[in-house]
Amino acid sequence: MGKPTGFLDYPQRRNTAEDPRTRTGHYREFHLPLSAEERRRQAGRCMECGVPFCQSGAAIGGMTSGCPLHNLTPEWNDLLYHGSLRHALSRLLKTNNFPEFTGRVCPALCEAACTCSLHGDAVTVRENELGIIEDAWAAGLVRPDPPSVSTGKKVAVVGSGPAGLACADQLRSRGHAVTVFEREDRPGGLLMYGIPNMKLEKSVVARRIALMEQEGVVFRCGCDVGRTVTASSLREEFDAVVLCCGASRPRDLDVPGRELAGVFFAVDFLKETTRALLNGALDTETYPSARGKHVVVVGGGDTGNDCVATCLRHGCAGVLQLELAPRLPDGRTAENPWPQWPRVCKTDYGQEEAIARFGADPRRYQTTVAELLGDGGTLRAVRTVNVASDGTPIPGTEETLPCELLLIAAGFLGAESYVPDAFGVSLDARRRVETGAAGYASAVPGVFAAGDMRRGQSLVVWAIQEGRAAAACVDEYLMGYTNL
Repeated sequence: MGKPTGFLDYPQRRNTAEDPRTRTGHYREFHLPLSAEERRRQAGRCMECGVPFCQSGAAIGGMTSGCPLHNLTPEWNDLLYHGSLRHALSRLLKTNNFPEFTGRVCPALCEAACTCSLHGDAVTVRENELGIIEDAWAAGLVRPDPPSVSTGKKVAVVGSGPAGLACADQLRSRGHAVTVFEREDRPGGLLMYGIPNMKLEKSVVARRIALMEQEGVVFRCGCDVGRTVTASSLREEFDAVVLCCGASRPRDLDVPGRELAGVFFAVDFLKETTRALLNGALDTETYPSARGKHVVVVGGGDTGNDCVATCLRHGCAGVLQLELAPRLPDGRTAENPWPQWPRVCKTDYGQEEAIARFGADPRRYQTTVAELLGDGGTLRAVRTVNVASDGTPIPGTEETLPCELLLIAAGFLGAESYVPDAFGVSLDARRRVETGAAGYASAVPGVFAAGDMRRGQSLVVWAIQEGRAAAACVDEYLMGYTNL
């Protein structure tokens, strides 16, 4: 450990954030890093707890507590405190291929499990992680490291989200020739087109893609496997195929008026905003724009919050976020026991910005859509209704609200069918690719699956873990053993 009394001597400090009233005027990341000395002190708060729950990744009460990647947090915090950036980087990259992604977008299950948080403030694990990797990039310590020996084996990875990237990165480090197929015009999957720029600037994704290309990973964009590229051609050309296509089948609304113009799935809305931003076309409004509109977001999760933040940057006239679940108290209460982070009610950056702009939290709890109302085929209003704890509508609670743009952020219902169908692999009842118990191989020899496509909708950190584990499974299939 760095400093035995650090958690007592130093108060928790986080990266400062730009004022919510001003940051909605741009799409850049809005957190400013701490000074090197303050970051060192924050690393010194990591205490010598007997069992470091932060790296456990254990299931407690049906939820994950601690890092699914089993990051060696106490080790690199100690090295960071002692000023050994090179060694801290080595320990960080041993378990996490992309700490610049998780350091920005992960909900920090590690911090929720931190022993310090039982009676005080957790160690700023995620921000220390981000500090290490960004300082390493700046110092030129993150360099291409292509394998010195080739195995002669070829692997196709379908999908370039976090699972596909992690799988490709691991397999290339082993010496396999890896080609990643992506149906969009840019690689990165949800990192590129699902997570807004404010949380993850796309230059960060492009930087990592460029590094992987220098190490020998080949990216082929605009290739829709199962449609424009046949499964049979991949089976013939490659020794193994890994399906990392995500859980991209959105849950829809089954209400009167669903066909009205002005209703979009959240992921499509976010993707087109990012595409316009990257193409320098934000002023053209050829994408679904919230400018001057009253917006209703259906869904209270991370994606719904991202929609709120994006609509504010568009210049919406107002925004509400409907949440089926009841409101939980903020902070640690009997209903929110340590370390069950998913049970804690959080006010995220989009909600903070809505409060600053409109003076009230945009969330309405235990509320859902009953009907969409239109004029001339275009959405003009939404009728909402309150629901009981079991989801039953409560008569007499209906309310009609102005709404010219409705965004559905109600989660996903598993993988799209056409890729699994093309390869002849099966989906289970939740539309996840069926693999062996705790394994990644499908019933079709040489075809594997990882990420949300196998696990179901989840976090970036879980996708990276899935990609790494699948790579080891593929490597063993190809070589008869694995050292990944």
